[in-house]
Amino acid sequence: MKNPLKPGKKQALSSQEADQLPASSKHDVQAFLSKLATLPKTTGEARLIFSVDATASRQATWDVASQLQTDMFLSTQALGGLNVQLCYFRGFGEFFSSDWQSKAGDIVQIMSGIHCQAGATQLERLLRHAVEENERQKIKCVVYIGDAMEENIDILAQLAGRLGLLNVPLFMFQERSDSVARQAFLEMSRLSGGAYSQFDSASAGQLKDLLKAVAIFAAGGLKALQDFSKTSHKTVKLLEQQLRS
Repeated sequence: MKNPLKPGKKQALSSQEADQLPASSKHDVQAFLSKLATLPKTTGEARLIFSVDATASRQATWDVASQLQTDMFLSTQALGGLNVQLCYFRGFGEFFSSDWQSKAGDIVQIMSGIHCQAGATQLERLLRHAVEENERQKIKCVVYIGDAMEENIDILAQLAGRLGLLNVPLFMFQERSDSVARQAFLEMSRLSGGAYSQFDSASAGQLKDLLKAVAIFAAGGLKALQDFSKTSHKTVKLLEQQLRS
């Protein structure tokens, strides 16, 4: 159902309606419609960067994350939808970022054709990419799934803080319990105004709830996340508490 127009507002005329106007005003209306057609189209879809460590140790979780993409998209439909960019790094300095996608199937298709390869983490490159994407058009948040950190924490902290100033929170989801990665992920999420959670690679349900939670936050804000957390895994409640604090 279309929203009613506010008092005092006038709705733009269609081309068919314009043809019914007197000749004296038809030219002006057609000129307006032509100008309107050149303006960029906008939607209510939230923009979210979904990033995954695709180095060799991550294949099992990569496959699980691929399967959970549809749930992540569907959870936001009533809130305005989701526009996702997939990012990953692997191998010898390989970094990939997809086009922005509004359909789960397109992201799943991209992920299904990719296999993890041995290599070092590239979190710095990911964070710089997020800053650049936000400069092009506002993004709501960045999701990251990984199990290791092999970079300079001072540089990562500086970039995370910059994202915080831009109001782009990082959601850092750590697989397993590497202490170096945990310290780095906690600090990055804190400085960006985001949240951190650790999950067990054997628990697909836990990761499913975490991804849905962030998607709901991106599309509907903190209130929508609070509503979702009431019936979700306890890790979602902890996620929400971090954002509120």
